[in-house]
Amino acid sequence: MIVASCIGDVYQLVQEARRQQKSVGVVPTMGALHRGHISLIERARQECDYVLTTIFVNPTQFGPNEDFSRYPRTLDEDLVLCRTAGADLVFTPSQSDMYDQDAQTFVSVANVADPWEGAHRPGHFNGVSTVVCKLFNITDPDRAYFGQKDYQQQLVIRQMVKDLNFAIEIVTCPIVREPDGLAMSSRNRYLTLEERTQALELHRALQLAQSLAQQPNLTPVDVANRMQAHLESAVGINLEYAVVADRRTLQQLHNWDAPAVALIAAKVGTTRLIDNMEIERSTKA
Repeated sequence: MIVASCIGDVYQLVQEARRQQKSVGVVPTMGALHRGHISLIERARQECDYVLTTIFVNPTQFGPNEDFSRYPRTLDEDLVLCRTAGADLVFTPSQSDMYDQDAQTFVSVANVADPWEGAHRPGHFNGVSTVVCKLFNITDPDRAYFGQKDYQQQLVIRQMVKDLNFAIEIVTCPIVREPDGLAMSSRNRYLTLEERTQALELHRALQLAQSLAQQPNLTPVDVANRMQAHLESAVGINLEYAVVADRRTLQQLHNWDAPAVALIAAKVGTTRLIDNMEIERSTKA
């Protein structure tokens, strides 16, 4: 496995893989890797001849009161995990490599980026789409791998790829959970033992939504209201949103005429967590 911090080196290595007619897969990350990230690298390893992982804590996707300065940076441990999972190349650029001081261009995706995370974290998706666009230009992949846990993010990236005519297949991989249901996240390490237990209520609320969706007399709004009530009554949960939305547009659903996803964002202590579950309804409902 090669570790490169220079953009020019990555260009050359990818071009060499292309000359050998190898397919290229990329897994963009901000580091602090866990089994969810590793599942993406392993999936890329199964489907591509040459696998890149990028590790870059992107400042432009953090708001002024968010956790950029304390976001976990565990490069040595991350490199061991990348090697074990089968990465061929890990790209670890500096902030100055990725953003010139006079940079003036941002990528902005409309509509699908506007609600939920977009509304609660203004500017977040501009930062995400811009850095991913840059990483795609640098790594020139055939496929790019993202986790379902960041549900809105993968939809934003899909829209960007479509609109900007990138010849890249976006692969969304399932959420990896702890045995008790907690969605794996780099931010979980911020949680105290008590908060870790409290955070399980997010997954329980999603399970409740899946169960309630089988009742033919309940609308998506009813289900969302029940999720909200569950989380608002839970100890230690400061709810931001709990909604049932259209899987494609993320607009709130009022009836079951489109595939649905339940989305949650909440703070547990000082740690902001998100989770989601695609709702499957019984044909008898």
